[in-house]
Amino acid sequence: IELVAMRSYGDKPAEFLNMVPSGLLPALIVEQPDGRKRVITESQVIMELLDRWHPTSEGYKAMLPSEEDTVGWSKFDTLANLERELFSWWCTLVFRPEGPRLGGGSGGLMGMLTGKGGGEKEMSGSMKGFLDCLSKVESALTSTPGPWFFGEYDYPTMIDFIYVSHVERMLASAAYWKGLDLRSAEYKAQFPGLNAWLDAFEKRECYLAFKSDYYTHVMDIPPQYGPGFDGGFEDKRKEFSQCINGRDGKSWKLPLPHDDPVQPLYRGPPLPLCALSAAGIESDADGTYESTNPEQMAKACRHMAGWKLSSNGDKVARFAARGGVDGAKNPRKSFGAPLADPYANPDQSVVPSVDAVLRIVCAALLEDGEDDDHGAVLQSMEQSLRDAVLSGQAKGVVGSLAYLRDRVGVPRDMPLAAARQFRAHLNWAIDVVA
Repeated sequence: IELVAMRSYGDKPAEFLNMVPSGLLPALIVEQPDGRKRVITESQVIMELLDRWHPTSEGYKAMLPSEEDTVGWSKFDTLANLERELFSWWCTLVFRPEGPRLGGGSGGLMGMLTGKGGGEKEMSGSMKGFLDCLSKVESALTSTPGPWFFGEYDYPTMIDFIYVSHVERMLASAAYWKGLDLRSAEYKAQFPGLNAWLDAFEKRECYLAFKSDYYTHVMDIPPQYGPGFDGGFEDKRKEFSQCINGRDGKSWKLPLPHDDPVQPLYRGPPLPLCALSAAGIESDADGTYESTNPEQMAKACRHMAGWKLSSNGDKVARFAARGGVDGAKNPRKSFGAPLADPYANPDQSVVPSVDAVLRIVCAALLEDGEDDDHGAVLQSMEQSLRDAVLSGQAKGVVGSLAYLRDRVGVPRDMPLAAARQFRAHLNWAIDVVA
C-alpha cells in the first residue's frame, strides 16, 4: 500500500501518473496472469475484488452476500441506492445556499403565510429533506437485531463501510456549517439506530486508525466538494463551529474538559489498545471508556501526543518554522487546500528557537510525575519556555507554533484524544512566549 496526495494537497509522483494517467484515487494495480497490469479506480469495484480475493473458504469474513443470495443482493442494492440519496441530500444541504425556512416558528415562510407559530423547529427544505432521508437510514438500521445493516453478522460488512466514510463527513459538516449535532442527546433519541451503529464502529480499534476528527474534515471537505454554506440552526452553528476550530477559548485550551462537547471521545478506545494498556486503562464492561479516571486518561493522551512528537521532532520543528516571519516566502506552486503548502520553505532563523520550544512542549506532554496538578507542572516550565526563545524571535516562534497547531491532522498524525492535548499544549506555549 502506498500513499499518494490528492490533487488539492500536492503533486502526484511521476511514477504514479505513469500507471494512472487520470490521477484518480484510490487506485488498485492488478497484475494479470499474462503479466500485464490493470488499473482499477472505482472504489466499490476495488472493495468487491478484495472481498472476492479473500473468500470465507480461506477463513476470511464475508463482506458481501453470496452469489446465490438474491435477497441479500436486493437488500444491498437498495441500501446502496439509499446511500446515494443521502449523499445527494447532504450535498444539497451543505454545498448550496439554504432556501427559506419552513415549519411552525413565526419567522418561517409558513408562519408568514399563515400568521401562525408553533413548537416545531423551523428548518429549510434541504434540512428537512436531509433529516427525512436520514430517517430512512435509521429504519434500515433498526430493522436488524444488531447495530449493522445486515443483522446476521456480528461485524460491519461492505455496505457499512460504504456508508461510514460519508456519514463521518456529514457529522462534521452538519455541526460546523448547520449547527446540527447528530451525536447529541436530542438526536440520539431521534436516531438511536444511527448512533448505535456509530458506537459499534467506535468500539473497534481498527476504526480508530482511519477515523478523522471534525476539524480535519471541515478543512479537507471544501477542496474536494466546494465551500460549505452557513445556515441551519444559527445559534448552535456558531457554538459548534468555534468549538470545532478551536476559536471558542475552551476546546483547544488548557485545562481541557474530560470529553469533547461535540465529538464523543470515549464510546470506544480513544487511543490504540497498546497505549491504553501501557497506561493501565481498561474498558468498561460495554466496551466504552466513559468511566475511566479523567486524570489517568488525560495523562495517557498527553503521552501519546508526546511520543508522536518526539519520534519526528527535528522535521516537525522545520515544518513549523514555515510559519515564522520569513517563512513560506519562496516562489512556489499552490494547491486547493488552504492549509496545504508542501513546497514552502521554513524561516531558518527561528528553527533553533522553535526546536527548543517544542522540546519543552514535548517534555510537558510526557511528564509522568505523581502530582495530578498538571497545571502546576506547566507553570514551573514557563520560564524555560521564555528562555528558549532567542531575542527578537517571539513573533516568529508564535507564528510557527500556530502554523503547526492548525495543521495537526487526525488520524494522520495522531488520534483525536491525543491531538486535542497537543493543540492545547501548543496554545499554552503560544500564550507564554507571546
